[in-house]
Amino acid sequence: MVGVTAVSSQDASFAHLVDGRRKWYNNRRLIALNAWIMLLLITSSTNGYDGSMMNGLQSLPQWESAFNNPSGGKLGLLNAIQNIGALAGYPFAPYMSDGIGRRKTVFFGATIMCIATAIQTASQSVGMFIGARFLIGFGVTFAANAAPMLVTEISYPTYRAPLTSLYNSLWYSGSIIAAWTTYGTFKINSTWAWRLPSLLQGIPSVLQFVLILFAPESPRWLIRNGREAEALKTLAYYHADGNEQDPLVLYEFEEIRAAIEYDRTVASNVGWKSLIATPGNRKRMRIIVALAFFSQWSGNGLVSYYLTKVFNEIGITGSGTQLLINGILQIWNFGWAVSAAFMVNKLGRRFLFLLSASLMTLFYMAQAICFAEYAEHGRPAAGHAVIAFIFLFYAAYDVAFTPLIVSYTVEILPYNIRAKGFNVFNFVISLALIFNQYVNPIALDALSWKYYIVYVCWLAFEFVFLWFFLVETKNRTLEETAALFDGDDALEQIANRAEGAHEVYEDGSLEKRSFSADNEVSRG
Repeated sequence: MVGVTAVSSQDASFAHLVDGRRKWYNNRRLIALNAWIMLLLITSSTNGYDGSMMNGLQSLPQWESAFNNPSGGKLGLLNAIQNIGALAGYPFAPYMSDGIGRRKTVFFGATIMCIATAIQTASQSVGMFIGARFLIGFGVTFAANAAPMLVTEISYPTYRAPLTSLYNSLWYSGSIIAAWTTYGTFKINSTWAWRLPSLLQGIPSVLQFVLILFAPESPRWLIRNGREAEALKTLAYYHADGNEQDPLVLYEFEEIRAAIEYDRTVASNVGWKSLIATPGNRKRMRIIVALAFFSQWSGNGLVSYYLTKVFNEIGITGSGTQLLINGILQIWNFGWAVSAAFMVNKLGRRFLFLLSASLMTLFYMAQAICFAEYAEHGRPAAGHAVIAFIFLFYAAYDVAFTPLIVSYTVEILPYNIRAKGFNVFNFVISLALIFNQYVNPIALDALSWKYYIVYVCWLAFEFVFLWFFLVETKNRTLEETAALFDGDDALEQIANRAEGAHEVYEDGSLEKRSFSADNEVSRG
């Protein structure tokens, strides 16, 4: 497990309750918890694998000949069909996450994805391949709705933000594997050149299918469903070595109860209408919908799904070279995204988003200039410069949009509407992706380098929007972060109830903790 920066700010309401000896690397319960979290984080790898795999397959002559050299609308459908499958799952995903629990919803999604990847690998026709990709999109919708919520709801408080930010960052772990797998299978002179990458796409889902039901359930879900004793036991087991009287555990437990009760009785956060029923929820949804569009309409769609087409436009036509650049790009992206995930508590969400938007605008403008230079004058140096600015653009994108769009979305939503609000976020992403995957190749053919100017203008708009509307959320508990949008009264009510529980704990002369020998923090 990679090291994670703990909350160091004194503003964190829970900071004085955290046992300084309990670290991610020396406490057996935290190590076990983070292992379960890693099992959830790899859900994102499936999506990352798909985007990079489709890029790689388009560079494989074996795949193109097997499916009669798809182009235009058929190529757009092959790329877009996974998101169309996702759209079919959206009406059901939040009800399953809230109804049967986060774990079982991930299990359900993983089961469908295992079946779908088997069909994709065995495809004998374009129709079979498209059908399998539809099922992959349908299955991943359920897992991708529940997994990041479970990560943010079971994480140790000081590590919640970076761990949840790692969720979307691990998109690139799947992307790296797919890029280098297609590069490695390029020389296989049979259909296994594309069947093997298709088969490997199912690995994260197989792991989840086997293991996920042994993972802890969300304490928030347990409390919401009247299973408070189980919730307290789960919090205590993983956050305090089993001590149910630990002040941090009591604070978390009472704060969760207070937040859920507030949402149910005062804020009336029930049903789809509640997403826009209050000023706080309208602020949340405005930001969430914008981030979903921005994450796909920042020019990244051209490289994510049509890198081969971009390469051809700037004179880089060799399949081996294209696959090699794609593989290196995924490693570059992974490094930046993971590094940024570890900085969210230190630098803050707002700073990272504004830095990202400003640098993306600058580097995309540079891409447009170099692309135009190559198109007008055919200078190889200009084509190579486009590649350099693609790498710089992605570093800027990865500073905020890769790690933060999921973690920021789930943390600003209160529990009672978290599944539905996050589902809207994913739904908007799918709409944006479907639009991109159909429009980008057509627009690139028609406008060539001039299409880049459209994205430059849009990126400038993104910066202005983020400047005026994005709210800083660093160094708060999950419940306090969500309450930020509902005004000071909500924030104080939830925090006071949790603090009151801590005071009761102290007054009851339970300040001295008693840990059994086998539950002590290991010194090694």
